[in-house]
Amino acid sequence: MQIATREIDVSVEGRPMRTVIAAPRPKGRYPGILLFSEIFQLTGPIRRSAERLAGHGFVVAAPEIFHRLEPPGLVIPYDDAGRMRGQDDAARTSVAQFDADRAAALDALDAQPDVVGACLGAVGFCIGGHLAFRAALDPRVRAAVCCYPTGLHDGRVGSSPDVGSLARAGEITGQLLVVFGEADPHVPEEGRWRVAESLAAAGERHRVALYPGEHAFMRDEGPRFDAQAADAVWGEMINLFRNAFS
Repeated sequence: MQIATREIDVSVEGRPMRTVIAAPRPKGRYPGILLFSEIFQLTGPIRRSAERLAGHGFVVAAPEIFHRLEPPGLVIPYDDAGRMRGQDDAARTSVAQFDADRAAALDALDAQPDVVGACLGAVGFCIGGHLAFRAALDPRVRAAVCCYPTGLHDGRVGSSPDVGSLARAGEITGQLLVVFGEADPHVPEEGRWRVAESLAAAGERHRVALYPGEHAFMRDEGPRFDAQAADAVWGEMINLFRNAFS
């Protein structure tokens, strides 16, 4: 399916949050997916992820997660200096701010003329995987995919040392798929088990999947990329969304 992209500014607490929208080109109304990036914001791999999902029949909205701290359009490089900059931006953003962004982004996505009302999903990578989990707390979100979510096992996100996200899994009414790489140093094995046990207690509709690879193995740029594992996750993700919206 061919797609088109556009940009909108979503108002959050009186300031704009630049958001990229990727949508199917054929006229119609489609489910909406909120996509959260890594700490590097809307990089090439993140934009391609949004476009890939859109090509399967979804309207995808990807906001800049550090819009309070960085100028619109700023992409943080995948290097050591960029990593430090992204981590510093994350450390200066509270969970209340992330939650406000999520609410505003879901409202804006739900209001798009090419989105079926109250038919929403979420996906995210790294810190964005944790944010996608928190997006699933919104009852409009029928399914969420959290790709190697950092801080989910111990509650840390942004400037907050423990926001208790995992303890709220029972509030989620949609389906969850949480994906980890076997060699991910950011989420140790005991952390993965903690996530799996919490989701199992919350309901059989949730699943944790373990794939070979490092952290960020789905990023189609750089040495961590594992095409075979990434393609498998994309297949699971698209099927989950289709089933949730059918």
